[in-house]
Amino acid sequence: MSSLGPQIGPVKRAWYRWKMLRLPWRKRFLVGLDLRGNTYWTFLDQRPDPSTPDAALRWRRIVQYPRSTHLSEVKVPPQWHQWLRHQREDAPSLGEQAADLARRERTRLLAAEADARWEAKPRVMDIPAAEREQLQRQQQQQQQPAPALDTGDMRGKIMAEEAQRDTPRAATGTPADTAPGAKEGKTTEVKDDPWKRASGPSETWQPEAWTPSSARRR
Repeated sequence: MSSLGPQIGPVKRAWYRWKMLRLPWRKRFLVGLDLRGNTYWTFLDQRPDPSTPDAALRWRRIVQYPRSTHLSEVKVPPQWHQWLRHQREDAPSLGEQAADLARRERTRLLAAEADARWEAKPRVMDIPAAEREQLQRQQQQQQQPAPALDTGDMRGKIMAEEAQRDTPRAATGTPADTAPGAKEGKTTEVKDDPWKRASGPSETWQPEAWTPSSARRR
């Protein structure tokens, strides 16, 4: 019982050690205690019956607080809550409870320091009116969306360049001496090229009307 801490006297330590002994005539046994002085006990839900050796037995777990403690002031640590609800098998030691208490106190101090640093920062309402308006204008300028790109003209130019690259050499103004048949003295006639009439798509482009011709019946 040396793990119970120096705050427990030798007489009480001996009494706790005596209550923890698993003697056969006892109905309940002491499991441990917390830093507030609450004790935790366990006992069988029902006595074993020799005629039914396979009867289900369950160890119940309870907490017993000092008589001087009011019911509204009874507080059970989280580790003992888990033990009472059968969420952990081993009872927590006093060292584990002390370490958890120190961790919570350290977390509370760090949270208080963070709150103090946040309070020390200047607020928006404390800034002068002129600087506040300038800051708001800068934020509005940063939040303005970028202007949309006008891709209609660019698309038309790209389509026109692709049409020119695909146009035959005669239609693109190839000299007559370099055209096919020029060496034989033949003249090549350039017919009405449909690629010249082609233009890139735009907002005002409309498809031409098409009238199908009647097919001859076979």
